[in-house]
Formats: sequence, C-alpha cells, structure tokens
Amino acid sequence: MRKIVIVGTGFVADLYAASLKTFPDIEVLGCHDRDAARLSAFCAHWGLPAVDSLDALLALPADLVLNLTNPHSHYAVSRQALEAGRHVYSEKPLATRMEDATELHALARAKGLQIASAPCSFLSRTAETLRAAVEARAIGTPRLVYAELDDGFISQAPLTKWQSESGAPWPVEDELVVGCTLEHAGYYLTWLMAIFGPVRTVVSASARLADVGHLTARDDVAPDYSSATLFFESGMVARLTCSILAPHDHQLRIVGDGGVLSVHECWDNRAPVKRRRRHIIRRRMIDSPIPQTMKAPDGTDHPSVKRRGAAAMNFALGPAEMLDAIADGREARQAGDFALHLTEVSLAIQAAGEHGGAQTMHSRFTPSAPTRWSGTRSRREG
Repeated sequence: MRKIVIVGTGFVADLYAASLKTFPDIEVLGCHDRDAARLSAFCAHWGLPAVDSLDALLALPADLVLNLTNPHSHYAVSRQALEAGRHVYSEKPLATRMEDATELHALARAKGLQIASAPCSFLSRTAETLRAAVEARAIGTPRLVYAELDDGFISQAPLTKWQSESGAPWPVEDELVVGCTLEHAGYYLTWLMAIFGPVRTVVSASARLADVGHLTARDDVAPDYSSATLFFESGMVARLTCSILAPHDHQLRIVGDGGVLSVHECWDNRAPVKRRRRHIIRRRMIDSPIPQTMKAPDGTDHPSVKRRGAAAMNFALGPAEMLDAIADGREARQAGDFALHLTEVSLAIQAAGEHGGAQTMHSRFTPSAPTRWSGTRSRREG
C-alpha cells in the first residue's frame, strides 16, 4: 500500500479524491486545510482523516505530499514539505515566480527528493497514442503544431454557482488572479514537451481584455488571453493559445508532410486521435475527409473517471506514476527538470504583455520514455 497526504481541500481536491478511488493501492493517511470548516466537509464526504496542523500532517509516514492549496501558497507549502523530507506533487503552477520554482527545484535535489507539477494528462491514453503516432511517422515528418485552449467568456458564466462534489465553491478570485495561461497552458504544453523535448525560444504576447466585476480595478488580475509561438530544440514549431474569452476550443493539430494528426479535447483522457492523410486528386490537394482513428499502443489503458462538466480526466495519474518512480528509484516523468521547464515556459507566455517578443529559455530536461500502465502500477518502457 502506497501512502499519501493531502494539503488543501478546496475545489480541485474533490477531483483528486474521486480519481484516487481508481487506485485502491494508494491510501490517504490524512488531510489538512487552514479552513477548518472546508476540511471537515471534505473529509466527511470522502471518509478521510482530518489533521489539524500542517506540521502534524507532514509528520505522518507518507510517501508523497499532494499540494492542492491556493496557487499563491504552492511555494511555501511545498518548501515546508521538502524541508520535512517529503516528496511533493503540486497542483499547477509549481510556483507563481520563477525564482521560487528554481529554489524548490534546487532544494529537492539537495535533499535527494522529488517535486513534480500538474497537469498529468500527458500520461493519458490519448496523449501517449498521439506520441506513438508521431514517433511512428504516421504523418511523415511533423512540421507545425496548432494547440488551442480557449474556454469561453468565463467572466459571464454563473461562477458563484459552481461547486465541487463536497460543496467547495469554484475559486473565482484565485483563478482570475493566477490566470488562464498558468492554469491551462500545461495541458498541451506537457504533451508537446513529452513528444518534442525542451523549448528553446518563446515568442509571445498576452493581454487582459475583459472586465471581471469587483476585480476589474485590481492590478494583479492576470491576462485573459495569450498566444505563443514555441521554438523547440528539436526543430518543431508550435502555436499555443489560451483564453477565457474565445468560444470553447481544445483542439490540437500536428501538421506533417503526409497529413494531419488531431485531438479534439485534452480534458478527456480517452479522446480519439485522428489522422487525415494528404492526397492529390485531379490536380487538387486535399486532406482526407474521412479520418482514421489511431490505435492506442499496448499498455496505455489506465483507470478512468466519470465526466464532470467539460472534463473526463483522472487527476491521480500523476501521483500514481510518481509513487511508482519513487519506489523504483527513478525520477518521475513530470518531476525535477521537466516541472521547472514547464513553469518557465508558462510564466514566459503569461508575462509577455503587448511587447513580450522573444525569450530564451534557460531550463532544460531530458525527455523520458512513454508511460505504460499495468493494473494500478505504471511502468516506463526501456
């Protein structure tokens, strides 16, 4: 039995709790939240033990700490957990400042520990099917990626009515202050990093365009739109957009010499990967009107969860893979250098503003082998 503790029992914690049910070999030893009422409601709903202080929680013999706190608390909580000798899996972002993320990365290395950052959807069957198709040259040489992460005009949605399964309100203020880029870019950025490796240069711009009620006058509300062109060291070029204004669109397309691979939804771990071959017919070039569904590689099936709203994601894939890595004496796929690079690229895109221009990335990582799932334990190939 693998053992974890949870810090932070707000909205996202319910998504993790539901996902953890699909991994019966993971035991939650305790949960803590600075809001006693929220902690009590969460623990009562899920039948989990509550712990009244962070120090007491970190004293439990856990293999991993899940840091699901407010994003602006990620750095402090993760640092305290590392200082206590615990491996950490943090919700995104790893930190809201690059210097803090770099410090956490260095501290973990110095202590022989691991720290990882969500999201974990790049471990999903869909993402691994896409990776396998690219590596098998299903569309020849890939040349360009278009990735969209637009979520509709969120500020006009009934945000105050959104609640988690145990009754936690959607954290409107946190989401808008942290911003859609830090919250969402990783859903496709991690996929692209896993397939194409590190980003060398980010050319981006971002803007805050819509009023957000009583938060409109605040200077710390993040951009609600960003667009970036990412130049990968491997030679791939990708355009990544994020917004909470444009109509919902989570499509990803990889354009190659011989056709196009596409996924319609990154928030669905089992979304099909489609291929459209390119043809010349009667002096016209067309992509096939009938797409082919790509076969998932062996070992990519994993526990699934019920759809909630727009998402059907198992949030426990990342913690489960990390627990396997710790037990096997290897680095987790989304830990260490990978997590730091994800943070640097995401922060560069969000902070670009009107005159962002080109930014050279300083962090690097070595791409790891694909994840293959077996029962409730994951395994890397190789």
